[in-house]
Amino acid sequence: MQRKILTLILCLLISSSAGAYDIIIAGGGMGGVSAAIQAERMGTSVLIIEPTGMLGGQATAAGVSTMDDMSRLNDSGIYREFIELVREHYRGKRKSIGTAYWKTNWKAFEPVIGHQILSDMAESADILFHSEILSVDINSQDKGRVVTVKTPEGVQNFTCRILIDATEYGDIIPMAGLRYRSGNSISPDINQNSMIQDITWTAVIRKYPKGVPENLRPKNPLPDYERARKNYMNYVIRDQFSKNNRSPFKLPAEFSTHNAYRAIPDSYLPGSYTGARKDWKRITKTGVNWGNDYPGQYKWEGRYGLPTAYLEDKDLRFEINRQALIKTLNFIYYVQNELGESWSVDDREYNALPDEAKDLPPEWQEIAKHMPPIPYVRECRRILGGYTYNAKAIYENSRSYREGKKNQELQDSIAIGGYILDLHTGDDDDDFEHELGEWQSSMRTDEPCGAFQVPMRILIPESADDFLAAEKNLSMSRLASGALRLQPICMMTGQAVGALAALSVKTGIKPRDIHALHVQRVLSDSGVRLSLADYSDVPEGNKYYGAVQIATLYRLIEPEKYPVYPKQRISTPSKSKSVSGRFGVNSIVKKKELEDMIKRAEEVMNKKLTLPVLSRDIKRGEAVEVIIKAMDNV
Repeated sequence: MQRKILTLILCLLISSSAGAYDIIIAGGGMGGVSAAIQAERMGTSVLIIEPTGMLGGQATAAGVSTMDDMSRLNDSGIYREFIELVREHYRGKRKSIGTAYWKTNWKAFEPVIGHQILSDMAESADILFHSEILSVDINSQDKGRVVTVKTPEGVQNFTCRILIDATEYGDIIPMAGLRYRSGNSISPDINQNSMIQDITWTAVIRKYPKGVPENLRPKNPLPDYERARKNYMNYVIRDQFSKNNRSPFKLPAEFSTHNAYRAIPDSYLPGSYTGARKDWKRITKTGVNWGNDYPGQYKWEGRYGLPTAYLEDKDLRFEINRQALIKTLNFIYYVQNELGESWSVDDREYNALPDEAKDLPPEWQEIAKHMPPIPYVRECRRILGGYTYNAKAIYENSRSYREGKKNQELQDSIAIGGYILDLHTGDDDDDFEHELGEWQSSMRTDEPCGAFQVPMRILIPESADDFLAAEKNLSMSRLASGALRLQPICMMTGQAVGALAALSVKTGIKPRDIHALHVQRVLSDSGVRLSLADYSDVPEGNKYYGAVQIATLYRLIEPEKYPVYPKQRISTPSKSKSVSGRFGVNSIVKKKELEDMIKRAEEVMNKKLTLPVLSRDIKRGEAVEVIIKAMDNV
């Protein structure tokens, strides 16, 4: 990795036109780094431009390293590779990664470890850290893009054939001249006063068994501490581990309960712990992401949430980020002085003072330099695509194989997610996109029943042929983004964007003209799960697993038995068990079934397929494999 960065710096010093790449990715967050890994593996040249010094975005640079996934079905592909490397790291230290959310089955890691692992995974991509895109122009020579970048070595120009916005704010979308959604309106007519979600400037704090070092224990509170103290008294109180505080959701919670919410492994102290209640008092490291949303209970001009102007006005954004940082710094003072706990920021996680902290008193700068470099931003600009994914569509898709429903899967599925329609304020009726059929009540009526799919359509803007989205900026409603903004699903959609971009570069076909099946074949071969259906006779690892998934998406043949999943909401899983279906992978295909499969496949591709002669006694698994391979060759 260091060699790649040094090589790139030398190129920068030699010429103001630093180089041409197949793909440039703005932002090295979970979506951007995953896109880079996939595209590089497919033989394309990739440049990541990252404003911080870390890869991983919301999961590392923003400090939200407790993974959010209620379905577990998107634990595949590059995301699975990443988690397995995380697990291997902590296994070597004899520590569990099941530390968060008061449970033992959620995944967590230290931000610096996540960054290191992602850096190793993206080793073959060129990366410019501490760099910012200033402008994006059309490349008149090959219809690609010219990207002007402010780097530590000066302003440089790069060219690319495909540009991917994977930033935390969707900042490249307007630079590229594309229409987009911001809040509940569409550019250029942005309603600056509509509300979006709170942000959070998180912190990673740890216990200091021998007492907090003096440089991490400020003597004086920051301005506005009294308001912060009153706010935190509603969330976290002294730790008595009382019998009447058995539910982690009872507020105010005890300090141990707070720590168990976003607990992360501690690489540096001996021993291990999980999210089980018996371990709460043994936890020595956690993320602060509870009660410190900004503005949260402070409100913004009397309203909950932030104005859409936060996304549009960078000066306002800076000031809001600064206030969010101060609010969380006040929590550290609260913990030390009101709760009497020997906890402070972890001085082994971060070591660079954010710009927003440069006017703080020196004793607080000592604290702030160990804070994450960026806030956790839940909502950003979203591209306007030919199709906009909304909450109702997510709900209907998630009902596949439930409540008497059968296959309601999306044919162009490229990822699977699983989360509630989670908006941190900005959820008054006036803040929703009514033209998309969404209101405050939709948060309840359209809550997913379980896992849901992400369609390839929402990665592609309505007009540009050299631009893709790969973070929280997909073509979707505000409410849908509440379920698609989490770390695992960003990584999965990022992988799909990387595959789509690489296919476009290699074939010369515009991304919008590439059939989803070609992307799905790449993803399936890379270990990505695409279908919601479970079949007892085609478990993961079966040689026909990928083909059967794709056959299910396109309904090439009816399974012998549909799976049956319990009626539920994703936030309140049913205690009844799921019943796997049966595809009939080893059953002989009847002549009429085979003819219908081929006809359906040709309808999907809108072309005649070239197929080998298929024997009369071909089995279902082999048949779908042969037919899908022929579809992929179209």
